Amino acid sequence: MTDILATLRAKSPRGIHPGQLLTAHLADTRAAAALLRQRVGRLKAAEDIFDGTFWTVVELAALTHDAGKIPDGFQQMLAGHIRAWGERHEVASLGFLPQLIDDPGMLSWVAAAVATHHRPLTGQNGRDLQSLYGDVTPAELTHRFGPFDPRAAPSLAAWLRDTATRAGLPAAAPQAGTPLNSTGLVALAHQLLEEVLERWEDRVGPEEGLAAVLLQGAVTLSDHLSSAHQTLSTIQPLGAPAAFRARLEKKFADRGRTMRAHQLQAAEVTGHLLLRGPTGSGKTEAALLWAATQVEALTAAGGGIPRVFFTLPYLASINAMATRLGDTLGDREAVGVAHSRAASYHLAQAIAPQDGDEADEHGDPCRVDAAAKALSRAAATKLFRESVRVATPYQLLRAALAGPAHSGILIDAANSVFILDELHAYDARRLGYILASARLWERLGGRIAVLSATLPAALASLFKDTLTAPTTLLNIPDLNVAARHLLHTRDHHLTDPATLTEIRLRLAQGESVLVIANNVAHATALYEHLAPDVREHHGQDAALLLHSRFRRVDRSRIEKKIADRFGTAAPEAQSSRQPGLLVATQVVEVSLDVDFDVLFTGAAPLEALLQRFGRINRIGARPSADVIVHHPAWTTRRGQPGEYADGIYPREPVESAWTILTRHQGRAVDEADATAWLDEVYATHWGIQWRQEVLERRESFDRAFLQFRYPFEDRGTLADTFDELFDGTEAILAQDQDPYAAALAAADNHPGAGRLLADEYLIPMPHWAGSLSRYEKRLKVRIIDGNYHPDHGLTAVRGQPQSTYRAGEVL
Repeated sequence: MTDILATLRAKSPRGIHPGQLLTAHLADTRAAAALLRQRVGRLKAAEDIFDGTFWTVVELAALTHDAGKIPDGFQQMLAGHIRAWGERHEVASLGFLPQLIDDPGMLSWVAAAVATHHRPLTGQNGRDLQSLYGDVTPAELTHRFGPFDPRAAPSLAAWLRDTATRAGLPAAAPQAGTPLNSTGLVALAHQLLEEVLERWEDRVGPEEGLAAVLLQGAVTLSDHLSSAHQTLSTIQPLGAPAAFRARLEKKFADRGRTMRAHQLQAAEVTGHLLLRGPTGSGKTEAALLWAATQVEALTAAGGGIPRVFFTLPYLASINAMATRLGDTLGDREAVGVAHSRAASYHLAQAIAPQDGDEADEHGDPCRVDAAAKALSRAAATKLFRESVRVATPYQLLRAALAGPAHSGILIDAANSVFILDELHAYDARRLGYILASARLWERLGGRIAVLSATLPAALASLFKDTLTAPTTLLNIPDLNVAARHLLHTRDHHLTDPATLTEIRLRLAQGESVLVIANNVAHATALYEHLAPDVREHHGQDAALLLHSRFRRVDRSRIEKKIADRFGTAAPEAQSSRQPGLLVATQVVEVSLDVDFDVLFTGAAPLEALLQRFGRINRIGARPSADVIVHHPAWTTRRGQPGEYADGIYPREPVESAWTILTRHQGRAVDEADATAWLDEVYATHWGIQWRQEVLERRESFDRAFLQFRYPFEDRGTLADTFDELFDGTEAILAQDQDPYAAALAAADNHPGAGRLLADEYLIPMPHWAGSLSRYEKRLKVRIIDGNYHPDHGLTAVRGQPQSTYRAGEVL
């Protein structure tokens, strides 16, 4: 290495670290690209476009992406001598490519990848490369970039050529021509940028667009891995199908159980799978056995290490499933949690004391250290480290935003296995988006499974129509001799005094009672009426309330209490269950492993009700247990037409479900009855309209987001739309401002850790509810002035928004 290369840096100094050398960063990024190639394997979606050179282009782009950091101005900025250089180093990087790559087609692709690894080519906010450099002359660009050390460009060019050759990449022989001084380098960069802008200014075909976004994703992900000094797991913890089956059989045997026939059948399926079966029948294990088979097949076909994505609709159930999968695989560290609150999940795991952990003066684990570790785990998952991940479907849908920030999701999804658990079929818009994405995952070489206790024929038909490869439908019979549930309906509302009387009677008999309301207001009111007596007779932890409007720290505490008292793995569940009460909203519908004696619930769409039924007599160890459904109140919603059950669900599917349930009043039922019921709902006029809307949403999402006709166009403005659709906002209580600020300040050396500790005070709210809060610039958080109790959650909001907010209303 020449002396000049020993002085050029890619990263600024931090603390005692002098900053990473430019050559070290480029070499590390090329190595990360090679590792990504090993993990993803052969990409059929890009083979024809790249004529088999996709990964070669990725590695060359990774090797050269930051070569343009050699100008004196950039180096002075890294050293802290000037505040900002003000130019784009990726444009300067283009100047090195013509003398390294002599194949015109490969040069064009590498140039596109290098140019777009930070900024889009075109956009609306003036930050894109077209706006910044589209009208600049070579002389102007030379002036803007400023001087170079005359030794830098020739030395780095020679190093790039030598490194490429040693890595087995094609590299052109040194050639005479434009000298690599500052003027010559910038002239080459200017010319190549013009060619890139011209090449991508017009609409392209969907195959070429997809290939371009995959390329961008591979290069940006390699850069991010290198910059964060992270790596990728090249092990799939499911292992070979036979070995994984043996591990599961042993785990079952340790609990006195045996593998079921449908689980073994799922393991024999090659291709897409639709799995319909009762709650508690072992669908999760069946899906994992199926996934192990698909991993083996995809590895044989493409040579990579397929990732397995397990998706669930609720954050709380994702956390529970991540723990469950980690235990099944024998290593919780092997399972990534990919959602917007992932770091909080890891903090909850890390904060539990372990042998050898550093403790504070009270004997508790050091919270700052735990937070730093949690952030590290979450950051690793953002860089796709783990090969098994649990997420919401909407985290994967963000690949549609493409660009430097999101295209990595797309390359990571290639040649992967997707398990979609309990999709909400009645939500036509989101289902349409998921179907469009599933079609894209299939184009990328993926295999897809859909799991549900309540898979209607209409939903199965939509997936079969959407996917081109054969899809196997596997029906799991109800293995219980007796039906698990005895259905009852009540014409009065869940909050009616008659319901309270009936619930108190069941509690007095020493039963465990689950009450599920459709909104937070009703859940809170029921809890306040019922909890005092339960606590008086059975202890403080015998009555619990769970909904979405708790501070994170309180919700984690409540969920642990629920698992300890009502979980199927709780010691009491193995003998006789404890009496008690859980009042909740929809958050308990999916993948929470709990079991109760009786259910009281408000009417909802049939899929949701059947999920709620599944929390009762979960493993079928007792005679048919009562599930009691109450008539809803029909109300309107702000700015939306029609009526809604308790302000939440559209009237038509709920009314259809209610008609069916009242016909079967007093009958013993189970999920085996559900298929015919659901088919009846989806055969109504509403169901026909629903199917048409799903198809329209699928095609519109595909056209707008997944064709990638302008692959390097800025899609940043669409991120807010995604947040509104799928995520939300958060706020802290006004009375929590001081402890929030103290938590931020508690980790001076770990600002991210301090932010994570402070996040324990956050309360989730939907995106539109931002108007109920004010933004505090100093703390960078929204503030809400409301009534709050650690066991009740947020019950009222005070101040200016009061005229549009009813106490306890669903936010």
